[in-house]
Amino acid sequence: MFTGKHARGKASRLPKIQHRSLSWDELKRELGKVEKPARYTGGEVNSVRKDPAHVEVRFALAFPDVYEVGASHLGSHILYSILNGRDDTACERAYAPWPDMEALLRRKGWPLYTLESFTPLSEFDIVGFSLQYELTYTNVLAMLDLGGIPLRTSERAEGESLVIAGGPCAMAPEPLAEFIDAFALGDGEEITGEIVDAYKEWKKSGQPRSALLLRLASVEGVYVPSLYKVDYTPDGKIASIAPVDTSVPRVVKRRILPSMETAPLPCDPLVPLIPPIHDRAMVEIFRGCTQGCRFCQAGMLYRPVREREPETVDSAARSILGRSGYDEVSLVSLSSADYSRIADVVTNLVSTHPCGARVSLPSLRVDSFSVRLAEMIGSSAKSGLTLAPEAGSQRMRDAINKKVTEDEVMDAARAAFTAGYSHIKVYFMVGLPSETDEDVLAIADLVHKIRQAGRDLGRKPTVVVSVSGFVPKPHTPFQWEAATLPEELMRRQRLLRGALRGPGLEYRYHEADMTQLEAVFARGDRRLGKVLEMAFRKGRRFDAWPDRFVRGDWLDAISEAGLNVGFYAHREREKDEAMPWEHLSAGVRKSFLWREKERSEERVVTADCRSGVCAGCGVCPDFGVGVALAKGKVAG
Repeated sequence: MFTGKHARGKASRLPKIQHRSLSWDELKRELGKVEKPARYTGGEVNSVRKDPAHVEVRFALAFPDVYEVGASHLGSHILYSILNGRDDTACERAYAPWPDMEALLRRKGWPLYTLESFTPLSEFDIVGFSLQYELTYTNVLAMLDLGGIPLRTSERAEGESLVIAGGPCAMAPEPLAEFIDAFALGDGEEITGEIVDAYKEWKKSGQPRSALLLRLASVEGVYVPSLYKVDYTPDGKIASIAPVDTSVPRVVKRRILPSMETAPLPCDPLVPLIPPIHDRAMVEIFRGCTQGCRFCQAGMLYRPVREREPETVDSAARSILGRSGYDEVSLVSLSSADYSRIADVVTNLVSTHPCGARVSLPSLRVDSFSVRLAEMIGSSAKSGLTLAPEAGSQRMRDAINKKVTEDEVMDAARAAFTAGYSHIKVYFMVGLPSETDEDVLAIADLVHKIRQAGRDLGRKPTVVVSVSGFVPKPHTPFQWEAATLPEELMRRQRLLRGALRGPGLEYRYHEADMTQLEAVFARGDRRLGKVLEMAFRKGRRFDAWPDRFVRGDWLDAISEAGLNVGFYAHREREKDEAMPWEHLSAGVRKSFLWREKERSEERVVTADCRSGVCAGCGVCPDFGVGVALAKGKVAG
């Protein structure tokens, strides 16, 4: 595809691109030969182009996935607005080119460029990646290589771009440690500006690049991997992770915005030229989740809950709709129905003072209240509703701290059918710790009951069952657990599929081999950097897309690097074992996570701290923040 050499075995060496100038006229002619040329032309509504001669810092936001995915990412919209709101900074965007476009760039010797000014990535002072998913890591390497930036931090000369990265994967970033100069941990609204300020000061000082990295390490929430040394035990586990300079913090704490009410809201959103995966206006109504699902990384990483006031949400929604032309606004959070004023906001936008657009809630609880909310907004014209019980048996729901009963699931389903819905999608996981075949079959039993509830109410229901494999994620109570072997995961998937036969039932599942690779890199250390580069050289791109995933290339790369899949994915960790992210603090104490692991084994449910009962996770006292609900109410 890229080199003509995709044979498994030794990694093939991509030819070094001899970049030549990018001709817009020639580019226009060539773009007709690739899929969806509008991915690469720029010119979107509300895009910003500044004169580089009038700014001090040029910043490229690089999203390591295809345009339609990156253009839907709210975090990128926020940072784009914040950075371009500064007089001293020009921010532009680049997305991972689809394989046909990468082949064109390599064939022509053209660099990967930004969409605002068609400038190569290598000409930017700072290139910042958003890390949302482990299977996009080779896209990061491809974008650096195509952009003319040396892959490894150690290879970058004095005048070359500073490469940073943020997002949820930045909290366990060691597989990318040799490629990223600095990671921004936690909420990016303030830390990104502080990185720009540090860069400006360094640039004026005339000091070497090493001084910039030391300066960045002094910014709260910035992790500079090259300033930490990792030692290993004889059996390959982490022995220690320690700074190499006394001025560098031993533990880097993530940044937490104390209030969402004062956080920037982008009211001039970019409107893509082709439909993104989420083609609507977006307003973040609160950040964080304290439901405490034990498998959920986001629920641990984004604590505590901080809500926006309903008036702020309403004003932002109307402003964004007026400046974008969208006909739908999404009220975004990890669990939108948990927003304390959600009914008031929806009522005002839909009926009291209609905003003139559809309102959507991307994440709902499994209860009848959520169904009533969906009914209020006329969700999907009564065609579909999504619920996430996560497990079929009460035993497993208690183990993962999913605070929902079968009666509540059935009440929600009946409420949905009564409200006119005929299509229900339900999410589950298989491969969870302590799961048995009976727990797997309980999923099918629950799904059959949901379908029957629809029939009893005179519907012709369709129930879509979407099943993913469990991946033990860092900073969660299940970070010590072993991932289920692919063969066993596939057996459980087949068991479930056999029990889900019949009219009105659809079964979809995540590939077990992809789940295994995700487990490798989710808890991986920096030795996996060698694997990433080998896989990149073999042509691996977009492995998060099932039709692009080639397991053999990955297994070969892991073997050639002298590493073992089972060591990373299928090995249960010991209680006191040092994790590769031991030196990075999300705020949730390790002792709390272990206690939650024990409570899982005992099937004991932990209450949501918004109820006023502190669960003792440690975020609030250790980071000086608190759960903040709308209208100034503070939980507890």
